[in-house]
This record gives sequence, C-alpha cells and structure tokens, in this order.
Amino acid sequence: MNPQAKLLSITSLFLGSTITITSNHWIMAWTGLEINTLAILPLISKSHHPRAIEAATKYFLVQAAASALLLFSSMTNAWYTGQWDITQLTHPTSCLLLTTAISIKLGLVPFHFWFPEVLQGTSLTTGLLLATALKFPPITLLLLTSPSLNPTLLTILAVASTALGGWAGLNQTQTRKILAFSSISHLGWMAIILVYNPKLTLITFYLYCLMTIPIFLTLDTIKTLKLTTMSTAWTKIPPLTATLMLMLLSLAGLPPLTGFLPKWLIIQELTKQEMTPTATIIALLSLLGLFFYLRLAYCATITPPPNSINHMKQWQTNKSTKMFITTFIT
Repeated sequence: MNPQAKLLSITSLFLGSTITITSNHWIMAWTGLEINTLAILPLISKSHHPRAIEAATKYFLVQAAASALLLFSSMTNAWYTGQWDITQLTHPTSCLLLTTAISIKLGLVPFHFWFPEVLQGTSLTTGLLLATALKFPPITLLLLTSPSLNPTLLTILAVASTALGGWAGLNQTQTRKILAFSSISHLGWMAIILVYNPKLTLITFYLYCLMTIPIFLTLDTIKTLKLTTMSTAWTKIPPLTATLMLMLLSLAGLPPLTGFLPKWLIIQELTKQEMTPTATIIALLSLLGLFFYLRLAYCATITPPPNSINHMKQWQTNKSTKMFITTFIT
C-alpha cells in the first residue's frame, strides 16, 4: 500500500473518531462515523486478495446500513422533540433504533455475523483497529445516551452476546476468528452494565483494549494465523510467547490478573442492582470463553514436536551421502 495513502487513512481514522467523541450534535457524530468507515476500507482491502475485497464489501454494507439507521433515529427524535443534542434522546422509538444501530456497528448479537468474517478477511494489524479503535466512537455514543436506553433490551443483547461469543469460539482454529468471538463476548459484559454504571463500561473497554493490543501485535510478530502453527512459536521468541500466555489468561478473567477486575466489579454492581440471577448466568457463560483462552495459551507454550521439514532435509542429505559413497565404491 502506498505510504501516503496509508498515512491519509490513519489520519482520517483519528479525525473521524475525534469528531464523533467530541461532538454534541447528531449530524457531527454521524459524520465522524462515516469518515471512520471510509478510512478503514482501504486498510481492509490493501492486500487485493478476493477474501479481503469481500471483507471490505461486507464491512461497507453493514456500516452504511447502521449509519442510515442512526441518522433515522436522530431525525425521528428531532421531529418529535425538536432536539439534535445527543444527550437529549428521549423518544422511545428513537432509543430503540439507536440501540439497534450501535449494536450493528459494534457487532452485538444478533447483529454479529459480519464481524468474524471481516476480521478473518483482513490482516492482524487492521483487525486490531477493528476490534479496538473503531469500537470506541459507538461506545461513546452509548455512554452519552445511556440514561435513555432500555435496560431490559441491553441485558438480553448482553447475555446473548456473552453466550454466543463463548459457544462459537469453542470450535474455531483460526486465531482471528477466536479473537473476534472474544470481542463479541466482552462487548456483552460492557453492554450489561451500561445503564447502571457507564463509567464501569468505559473501564472495561479500556482494559479490554489494553489486553487485546499486545495479543494482536504478538500474533503479528510471530506470524501466527492458526492454532496448528501456534505451537512452533515458543522456539522463536520465548519471552514474547510467555507474555502472550499471560495476556490470554488475563483476557479470560483469571485472578489475580488484570482481566479479573472488571468482571468482578460488574458482577458486584449487578448484585447491588438486585440482578443476582443475571450476574450468575453471565459469570457461568464466561467459563465458555475461558476454555478457548486456555487452549490458545496451551498451544502457545507447549514444546513443539520435531520439525518435519528439518528431518526431511536431514534425510535427503543422508540419502545423497549414501548414494555418493555407493557410487564411489562401485
């Protein structure tokens, strides 16, 4: 990819995110989201592989539909209330449409189908942007409108996302798809506490980014896209692989690692809100994610089997030597 074009795309990403995060008007927020969508498309399709082009097309169609829904939500609210301010979203239909639009943009269940496919079709560095930076503006809009949102609807979406993120990740062998379903599962944890404690949602998102960024960068460094190739990573950079194991276990939420803190606080807050059954269900569903995180950590740290390529080279060398000796003797 042309360096100037890459710089322009990354600059546009920062500009779009900044516009959305700092705006008070719905049109400005929508403009920032559109800039983000258009800026990430060249980065997704930069390899010119058919799978990358397909991922870029899916991403564009899904994000365009979500942006149109968000614009329709804000226009409906302005029609009934005369307010374009983001914090003044009070009409019930507008709140429902906004929740749907942001759920599509984030990839919450049942609007999650595009996210694993897009992440699988792009590189790990672009996937890192999709899983972290591009989720920040929609989450900001959810935080600003959280007092007006329907808590029952968000709870259903959150529990469904945590359940599907855990179940669907169990049978995956591609690291990018595993990380995509991991992102869906963590979005469920963020959504369930959004109405009751928005600051806790923000802390959870920050810590998720803090743990996900090293995982993506490590996998990109050791060039690992599948679980089968992950077992050979231990011989390349042992300290980096050990760090990867710790980050995966932290993402799973094992104490005393960092990832345990937001889950503990969320369960504590849900219990204070007299939602003990919901807290129990979401805590049990996190065990599904723990399984594939442990599998990733195990694959990253086991001693690899003897390298078949080296053995083949050694066998060919021995064969050539034997043929030379036989020819020399005869």
